[in-house]
Amino acid sequence: MAAAFEDPHKDPFDRLLIAQALTDDLTLVSNETLFDRFGVARLWE
Repeated sequence: MAAAFEDPHKDPFDRLLIAQALTDDLTLVSNETLFDRFGVARLWE
């Protein structure tokens, strides 16, 4: 799944986090606004 992303995000670890979150319907706790482009639920206050 991580290799199929259309948005060319350069960090491979971030791509794995995004793919895992999307696959398992998880929320990422991160200040990385870039994750929002992939439709990942993100929590940061």
